[in-house]
Amino acid sequence: MKTINRLLLQLFGYKIDTVNIPPEAKKCVLLFAPHTSMTDFLIGRMSLSAMGVKTVFLIKKEAFWFPLGNILRALGGLPIDRKHVRNFTQYASDIMLNHKEIAFLIAPEGTRALNPNWKKGFYYIAQKANVPIVLGYLDYHTKRGGMGPAFYPTGDYEKDIQEISKFYYGMRGLHRNKFNLENYPYAHPEWQSKNN
Repeated sequence: MKTINRLLLQLFGYKIDTVNIPPEAKKCVLLFAPHTSMTDFLIGRMSLSAMGVKTVFLIKKEAFWFPLGNILRALGGLPIDRKHVRNFTQYASDIMLNHKEIAFLIAPEGTRALNPNWKKGFYYIAQKANVPIVLGYLDYHTKRGGMGPAFYPTGDYEKDIQEISKFYYGMRGLHRNKFNLENYPYAHPEWQSKNN
């Protein structure tokens, strides 16, 4: 599937960086941004497969009906009962602590609509599980995707989110103007040098 997904992505015109994968990706909170469309899930899953990175993600248990449930599980989906899980970050961090290797996939925007403020859950999950945050991306403007650097939370969320956001400056989701960082006047220098 790894080779097949690489070929399909190339056929669709996507350039996925399958080489520069940080070693921290084996156990991390893996961000996925921009997230503006259901298409992101399909392209994103194909990209992760092409990179050889296994991920898990939480999704409401109501979605696990036959045969969709089997497909979701095969893709790394874990059911969550929102009525009985009161502390999502603790629940997610406990899952990470019980695995030697796990990349916990999260879309920090938390919605496909425009969200000017990212949800903080991903940050606190990483803190509680004592793992880094790896910056995954899929930029529809350049049709490039992959993983940026690993970021270690310092405990100062406001300062850290500014640094994390810089990596995504100038990237674009499938739907224009639904990603709150796409209209910044410049992209992060590290992103520019790696992708020019």
